[in-house]
Amino acid sequence: MKPKADDELVFLPLGGSGEIGMNLNAYGYGPPDARKWIIVDIGVTFGREDSTPGIELILPDPSYLEGVRDDIIGIVLTHAHEDHIGALGWLWPRLKAPVYATPFTAALVREKLRERGLLEKVPLTEIPLKGQLTLGPFEIDFVTLTHSIPEPNGLAIRTPLGLIWHTGDWKIDPDPLIGETTDEAKLRQMADEGVLAMVCDSTNVFVEGTAGSEAEVRVKLTEVIKQQKGRVAVTAFASNVARVETALLAAKAAGRTPCLVGRSMHRIVAAAKSVGMLADAPLTIDEEEAGTLPDENVLFLCTGSQGEARAALSRIARGEHRNVSLRQGDTVIFSSRVIPGNEAAIHDMQNAFLERGVELITADDHFIHVSGHPARDELKQMYAWARPRIAVPVHGEKRHIREHVKLALELQIPEAIAPSNGDLIRLAPGPATLIDEVPSGRLYVDGSTIIEAEDEALKDRRRLGAEGAVNVSLAVNAKGGIVAGPSVTVRGLTMDDDEDFEIALEELEDTAKAAFQRLKHQEREDDEAVEQVLVRAVRKAAEKLWRKRPLVDVTVLRI
Repeated sequence: MKPKADDELVFLPLGGSGEIGMNLNAYGYGPPDARKWIIVDIGVTFGREDSTPGIELILPDPSYLEGVRDDIIGIVLTHAHEDHIGALGWLWPRLKAPVYATPFTAALVREKLRERGLLEKVPLTEIPLKGQLTLGPFEIDFVTLTHSIPEPNGLAIRTPLGLIWHTGDWKIDPDPLIGETTDEAKLRQMADEGVLAMVCDSTNVFVEGTAGSEAEVRVKLTEVIKQQKGRVAVTAFASNVARVETALLAAKAAGRTPCLVGRSMHRIVAAAKSVGMLADAPLTIDEEEAGTLPDENVLFLCTGSQGEARAALSRIARGEHRNVSLRQGDTVIFSSRVIPGNEAAIHDMQNAFLERGVELITADDHFIHVSGHPARDELKQMYAWARPRIAVPVHGEKRHIREHVKLALELQIPEAIAPSNGDLIRLAPGPATLIDEVPSGRLYVDGSTIIEAEDEALKDRRRLGAEGAVNVSLAVNAKGGIVAGPSVTVRGLTMDDDEDFEIALEELEDTAKAAFQRLKHQEREDDEAVEQVLVRAVRKAAEKLWRKRPLVDVTVLRI
């Protein structure tokens, strides 16, 4: 295919550019009014109770892509981490494009689609490792890389205007344990062909050196487990199948029988076995059987390394797990890192274990974890292999992306651009240029519903958490007189003295009554007018009492 005079090649990040997680990237080719699009990855990030109370999943807003849905010819997934596939089941009904993934990723995607009732609706095609795919003007090669999950793929995306090298998440692991090493020959071949742009992971751009190898972790983790007495629990990211295999083999080497604890651990292990992985790992036992073994003969492999409240390890720490308990003389090994933002939850969980007399071992104590993302020397090596004309850093906070731009320019890359979510960047023809800004943002999964970032329900939750709530109720007769009330109840507000608190409630009741009595008869017949006046009066009084502005709710009962 030859490019036409008005054809353009554009890149549009809608997730993961300027923040870690929630990856959603789109590439468009063709004239501005008739571009064909492919989407690369469609992931989630996770809510935090302090900023998004009640929200577990956060999605990229696909509004712009919905508007060009008929021109989206495929969704291509690089690997199976949640920040790359987790939004598929939620957002696919808005996009309705065919999905392409390698076997392990496809196995996990099927489970997600089944949970959303979409398994029979979504056209999902498995692409073999090192396979190829043609979607309209895009010819895509899946390129083998290494990462902290099986089957990480970079995408060599060929177009009539040039080749884009989309790395996905990666590192350079000389001994990855599961899967092949980085396909250096393919990268050199691409460089000789000419790489127009490299869209690249920025997560560890501030980290000097290299990330390290899973093989080194296997040696050390096995040694550490052998040294322990009593029960041992190991927690790691379930998606790191090589680490899971290490824990299972280390258990066997230490004379322990492994037991999987946590739904994600069972799900990932099942997916890995379905595509032929973990064939040499020892068999695991269920939680009930593990409870019958001597303490020194069991190892629990648990989810919840990030202190997630409902995950297995947190429930064990609180003494709330149905089948697994740990006590003095037992050990928890954290074969994981602390994801920024999770520090408080992890420390609370660790303190709960320490109060029970449980010993803790972390990556600060021993070499029992390595990152799945490229440190600075690995980024330099990738640029040396690929030799792109344009550097396009993604997958990192704004500070990571800007530092990545500096690094690329230091490495003599001719052009480097720092995108933000919603930036429509023309990669060719001509120099890389920001040509438009399209709607972008976040959507929140609230239970089984998707809500907007500025939804009133979320605003109310934040306010309730910070300011508390006051409820006022009163009964009014047909003549506009108060029959009962006003009665005031308070949530999330308190005082040092119970008597002072009761006096405060009486003051709020008197305030509400006085505000109602100031209303004219016609106004008293209008519930909305009554509520507005009482809300203002009671909030003002509450602010004087507590120096907070609580959420005030007024209920008027007509009798």
